Amino acid sequence: MTMTNSLIVVCLLTLIINTAETLSYSIRFAGVKLNKIAIALSLTGIIVLISRTANMIQAPLTAKFVDYSNNQDPSFPLGNYLRIIMLASTLGTLIAIALFPTFVGLFSRVISRLEIEGSIPKLLSSVTVEQLKNTRKYFKRPGLQLPSFRYLGIPKRFIIMNIFVTGFYTVGVLSSLYAGHLSPQLLATASNASGLINGLATILLTIFIDPQLGIITHKATESVEYRDQLGKIYVLLMFSRVLGTLLGQLVFEPAAYFISWMVQLI
Repeated sequence: MTMTNSLIVVCLLTLIINTAETLSYSIRFAGVKLNKIAIALSLTGIIVLISRTANMIQAPLTAKFVDYSNNQDPSFPLGNYLRIIMLASTLGTLIAIALFPTFVGLFSRVISRLEIEGSIPKLLSSVTVEQLKNTRKYFKRPGLQLPSFRYLGIPKRFIIMNIFVTGFYTVGVLSSLYAGHLSPQLLATASNASGLINGLATILLTIFIDPQLGIITHKATESVEYRDQLGKIYVLLMFSRVLGTLLGQLVFEPAAYFISWMVQLI
């Protein structure tokens, strides 16, 4: 497989990962609308499965670019390739925003069927060709207008934090791989040092993002007025993820040089 073909495959996998992860908001929203949030959260395991499966294939293909640059072609534009992969993250998030209204409807149907069937295997075995054809009626155009958001009662610091966390996650692995290019004598060490970036993102996510997101969702389950705003709130958060992937473009090289410096100190 040529480097160009590998790049296309990696970008497609990155797009799938980011689209799937961002569409998890549609599962939450569908669960709140049906007042079945516990069932909805259980379905997020499907999103995790899709993301991890795609990531298992994506990771070694991305590392292949570093090996090619270090061992075969020093003039290979590794940085440009990795930035294109980050653009795929941005595109995947934008696709998820466009599909959000459609998947809210689809997941509402899935949640209702899951409650009846009782398990994912039974749910999958109960799907018929006719039901798949009927999914067309759930397709909707995104119709939210950005000027109408006005933060919707969400603290600005929460939106900013979500941007930074997304940015760190976007560059964590890619920056560690690029650090392996900057310090080829420590390639293995640098390539496994993504935790230096992702670890900070995980701490911020656990302390600041997840609890606030839980509060937002809980409020919507108790207030009809707040529930009507929840879809806009989730779309606003998804747009903050888009900004986070773009922030990743800015911090990509500084993060790589930071990792390279840290692994040389170890």
